[in-house]
Amino acid sequence: MSDRISYQQISGPSNPGDGRERAPGAVPSESDLLDAYSQAVVNVVEKVSPAVISVTGEGGGSGSGFIIKADGYAITNSHVVGGRQKLIAQTDDGDRLDAKVVGDDPATDIAVLRLAASDLPSAELADSDAVRVGQLVIAMGSPMGLHSTVSTGIISATGRTLRGNDGRLIESIIQHTAPINPGNSGGPLVDSRGRVVGVNTAIIALAQGLGFAVSGKTAEWVASEILAYGRVRRRQLGVTAAVERLPKALVREFDLLSDQIVRVIEVMPRGVAQRSGIRSDDIIVAINDRLVTSVDDIHRLLTSIPHATSLVMTLLRGRTKLEVEVAWQS
Repeated sequence: MSDRISYQQISGPSNPGDGRERAPGAVPSESDLLDAYSQAVVNVVEKVSPAVISVTGEGGGSGSGFIIKADGYAITNSHVVGGRQKLIAQTDDGDRLDAKVVGDDPATDIAVLRLAASDLPSAELADSDAVRVGQLVIAMGSPMGLHSTVSTGIISATGRTLRGNDGRLIESIIQHTAPINPGNSGGPLVDSRGRVVGVNTAIIALAQGLGFAVSGKTAEWVASEILAYGRVRRRQLGVTAAVERLPKALVREFDLLSDQIVRVIEVMPRGVAQRSGIRSDDIIVAINDRLVTSVDDIHRLLTSIPHATSLVMTLLRGRTKLEVEVAWQS
């Protein structure tokens, strides 16, 4: 049996509106598919480009961003902001607007700006958890200073991680093939319905088709924290810790799932760990029954658990396994 896919040939012009109708049940021709693809991209660009901005500041450096609220709030990358408090945003129409940094979160490479204008076009953030590998995506921004540049590709992987500027892992990174270059940073990665599924943040030098975007869900969470509290609230344990290997005899004795553990090196004075009774040399095995094998695991779990909720840490202290409740003051 042949594994070739056969296509029914349609005689005559096949473009919609050319006066001819496609036979019922006929497979669209290659030109039909290309026309539909092109039209989808055109529709997205027309819908989203008015909300896309280029971002520049004193001392050099430029990037992209996009407006999320009509009253002038916009998202870009933290590394585009670069510690500056005031920048210039240029709109798709060429207007140059003062932009103030409302909040900056290096841990996720997301920053929120407030443009000195109102009644602006805005872009919609999508539920990035719903994206699928192979899905069409469109990158928009100002690579190499070329304003209003568009490129297309597909999502090639989800759930990647990247290391942020503060050393934390950025979770739920989207990998895609839409060509991006310096200056695309902070610009939107958009689906075929014109919704922002990610914020372009990085490429791998000397590689092709390897672009990365912070998920739209992460960007929305960071923006909501900044707009509500002026910063992203993150709980700190108040310890310094290091990853070690535990002797296999202890792994068997305590029925642990991994020999890689996190040992508390120092407990900070007046921190939540000290108030909860955690001591230097304690071994952190789990948080809320979820295995901990790295400092990144601790950061991830502290971020994922609701802010006002206490948690239970499973510790090894000498030859004793114990549980400690950790609660943050409101």
